[in-house]
Amino acid sequence: MKPRTLVVGDIHGGLKGLKQVLERAAVTEQDTLIFLGDYVDGWSESAQVIQFLIELDKKQNCIFIKGNHDSWCEDWLREGQLDKTWFFHGGQSTVKSYELIEDIEREVHLNFFEWMNLYYVDEQNRLFVHAGFTSMHGPASEFHQSNFKWDRTLWEMALTMDKHIRKDSKLYPKRLLHFKEIYIGHTPTLNYDMTVPMNGCNVWNIDTGAAFTGSLTMMDIDTKEYWQSDPLPDLYPNEKGRNK
Repeated sequence: MKPRTLVVGDIHGGLKGLKQVLERAAVTEQDTLIFLGDYVDGWSESAQVIQFLIELDKKQNCIFIKGNHDSWCEDWLREGQLDKTWFFHGGQSTVKSYELIEDIEREVHLNFFEWMNLYYVDEQNRLFVHAGFTSMHGPASEFHQSNFKWDRTLWEMALTMDKHIRKDSKLYPKRLLHFKEIYIGHTPTLNYDMTVPMNGCNVWNIDTGAAFTGSLTMMDIDTKEYWQSDPLPDLYPNEKGRNK
């Protein structure tokens, strides 16, 4: 089988979903895996997800993008102080998942968070970022780097663009002209009553709501074939997942 480049949506502590989608996509060590962030906060295995990804990275080429929830967890691992907003939005389950993790392993996890990418551009000029960016000059010119983890305007713009506006028109958003394709997570497709990846202009949203009632999704970026886990509530029937 030809090596593939596979992009993975927001995991949010759902290790069972991650293992399931890796199996369903028949992932091999020749495949490149690009993870769009938000590995933690939601289901009960956040620390275990991080450990699994650290081990996976030793076996094959993996690229890890940092999400907003990952930044919260990183700050907690470094400083030991709980952010109340984070605790309400999934941090509680993450803290609990670390109860049996030794200090030396926590340090390894902290290092893992610290060297994650804020965004990644491949050789075919495809951008991978957790949320988005706001600069019309592209992410390299982004003034507030927090936008890489929080921005939703890129997706909203792409989703609502008039499809009749041509790329050579002065009306076409300059943000969308920098890249062949853009892959994001952060905004669950469940918000639009969709359980599968969504596309607007050249932007692909791979977050299919694994933190809530949706599934975890993996997509082949060349063929657009995708694979999904079972809905996460079915894999963790005694849990509630993340708060809205």
